Amino acid sequence: MLKEQLEDVERRIQAACDRSGRNREEVTLIAVSKTKPAEMIHEAYQLGIHVYGENKVQELAEKYEVLPKDIQWHMIGHLQTNKVKYIVDKTALIHSVDSLKLAETIEKEAAKRDCIANILIEVNVAEEETKFGLKIDEVIPFIQKVAKLPHVRIQGLMTIAPYVENPEENRSIFANLHKLSVDIMNKNIDNVNVSVLSMGMTNDYEVAIEEGATMVRIGTGIFGARNYNI
Repeated sequence: MLKEQLEDVERRIQAACDRSGRNREEVTLIAVSKTKPAEMIHEAYQLGIHVYGENKVQELAEKYEVLPKDIQWHMIGHLQTNKVKYIVDKTALIHSVDSLKLAETIEKEAAKRDCIANILIEVNVAEEETKFGLKIDEVIPFIQKVAKLPHVRIQGLMTIAPYVENPEENRSIFANLHKLSVDIMNKNIDNVNVSVLSMGMTNDYEVAIEEGATMVRIGTGIFGARNYNI
């Protein structure tokens, strides 16, 4: 099942790249492995998937210890400041930075470990009350502050679009995040790179790719439905 589902996702990513005139290499597939056991991740790893996204710190830290060390772990869920120390040196990228307090905590913990923490700024483009993230007009002033932190590197932006039946409804969300990244780039802020756009999930990643996503976060489409009761 896993092999077939991965092949289906891969076909769809390629087709979306073809439709939008992009190279497949421009889009990183992040397999969202939350609630999935290490054995299943290892199976996907054997099939060539080496980038995984986790929502919970404890789960990421536990899997980091038992799975191959060349796996790239991405923290894609909301990150509490008191949990930063457990994963700051284990993650390739933290997708969900949306407060100065969190950014400063990441700076402090990265400095202690003498490492650089790569981060994305989480933007609540749709301004959903139930979601974390900054509003679009808050992003540039926020970035200008975070850019001064020596052990933190802003690599781009992330958004979680609303869950919709018709993915076309999220096209404007993705287009607006892309536009924001261009606006930031034009400001030439030191220590800031916004080449990464993490947007699009199982139900809308093809539209996200057509609008410029460089990372798509796909869980159910690869691993099947989750059981949250375990």
